[in-house]
Amino acid sequence: MRNVRTRRVRLGAVLAGTAATALVLAGCAGGSATVATTGAPITIGTTDKVTTIDPAGSYDNGSFAVMNQVYPFLVNTPVGSPDVKPDIAVSAEFTSPTEYTVKLKPGLTFANGNALTSSDVKFSFDRQIAIAAANGPSTLLYNLQSVAAVDDVTVVFTLKSANDQVFPQILSSPAGPIVDEQVFSATALTSDADIVAGKAFAGQYEITSYNFNNAIAYKAFPGYQGVLGVPKTDVINVKYYATSSNLKLDVQEANIDVAFRSLSATDVEDLAKNDKVKVVNGPGGEIRYIVFNFNTQPFGASTATPDAAKALAVRKAVADLINRDEIAAQVYKGTYTPLFSFVPAGLTGATEPLKGLYGNGNGLPDTAKAAATLSAAGITGPVVLNLQYSNDHYGPSSGDEYALIKDQLESTGLFTVNLQTTEWVQYSKDRSADLYPQYQLGWFPDYSDADNYLTPFFATSNFLGNHYDNAAVNALILKQGTTVDPTERTAIIGQIQDAVAADLSTIPYLQGSQIAVTGVGIQGVKDTLDASFKFRYGALSRS
Repeated sequence: MRNVRTRRVRLGAVLAGTAATALVLAGCAGGSATVATTGAPITIGTTDKVTTIDPAGSYDNGSFAVMNQVYPFLVNTPVGSPDVKPDIAVSAEFTSPTEYTVKLKPGLTFANGNALTSSDVKFSFDRQIAIAAANGPSTLLYNLQSVAAVDDVTVVFTLKSANDQVFPQILSSPAGPIVDEQVFSATALTSDADIVAGKAFAGQYEITSYNFNNAIAYKAFPGYQGVLGVPKTDVINVKYYATSSNLKLDVQEANIDVAFRSLSATDVEDLAKNDKVKVVNGPGGEIRYIVFNFNTQPFGASTATPDAAKALAVRKAVADLINRDEIAAQVYKGTYTPLFSFVPAGLTGATEPLKGLYGNGNGLPDTAKAAATLSAAGITGPVVLNLQYSNDHYGPSSGDEYALIKDQLESTGLFTVNLQTTEWVQYSKDRSADLYPQYQLGWFPDYSDADNYLTPFFATSNFLGNHYDNAAVNALILKQGTTVDPTERTAIIGQIQDAVAADLSTIPYLQGSQIAVTGVGIQGVKDTLDASFKFRYGALSRS
């Protein structure tokens, strides 16, 4: 039984030639400290939960929301753009097919006064790989061979395979925050208390008060010299809510200024009629999907009756029966849309293989087809599914969402579904420990490229840890990541989606929008609800 994700090794020879990728990221010339615009503090409310603010230990939206504010990145996505640019770097470029060189701005410091140099950069990436936490993002560094600190401001990343088209984006992902080597442990996760006490921050903000999953107070860090610029508001307070109903009440009563993640679809619909607040929508890269554990699902490899063909038949029958239109309309009031792809609509390379393969071939369920699939595999009687979902992480509608999925499956007589739920902090540990045969996950992208919906899920030693391993799929994932020609790379991405649609280690079914609700005087929310999918507190201001 594997409880911990291991680093994925990019195998084989160079797949896309040896010419260095012509990617040069030019930084701004500025190097002076920033001073935030002073103004009344803004309070943000959320039901998201933090697992840890140590970048090596968490790979979830709630934790990354904190990291985006307080840690610097070598490259980052500025407000309004999904494309990376130098953040605390002057330049970042491929200096050979397997070497990516970053030059830091001089005179960088952390909020505690410690110098931020290339040594901290090397330390940050080395510890990600050394710790390889089960719920951390180290698998994103699958192509990183080594990191060298050449001098105080020069870092060279040596890659295992050449022409890596996504490595710059990965530097802006949850694997990319730069941490203080004088505060963080090199070999183990560092506690949130020690991080806050050590003032180990160098992003737009530093944390001045931290009450785990209750409240966080931020103050603009004047030493930040990155691409995000001067924060528009000096003090930001974030309040964490146990229920979305209280979050809704506080934003409509002006007890908070912004509600972001997650209100129910019914709450959003109701608030849209309230002239005291604004509902703001942005492009959504979030997807919802069911994960199957290949060891513990019905007929899985470690069950009493292992049978790979029957296990696949179970997954196919579930795919035949899910009614995406019904879930999107009844539960989410159109704030989510049906998804038939592993890559969400709007990203280059997205296709819809699930629509043609399963159900009636046009996006609707087909009970007769599901029954025939199970019968052909020799499965008789209702299949028992123990289906797990989180009751707090994906918003208050998850209970309704999974009650409807249960009804869709059970109403056919082909399945008996036992729904179980756990709060996210425990859920995130249990699901990677093989405790859930089938379970809910959502995905909030680390970077706006199709690779981010493929590599973490379907590569060998993937983030899901669900024991899915297809050598042909792994080879295609490696190939698309190093294919320079855009047309050829898009075609490979399509091949990957076709292959994983046949295997069905996951069943994606919904794609969501980003939604925030604000008081009428709050500005900047629309700007930061962009295709980078990162909510930047520094973009917010009060008119």
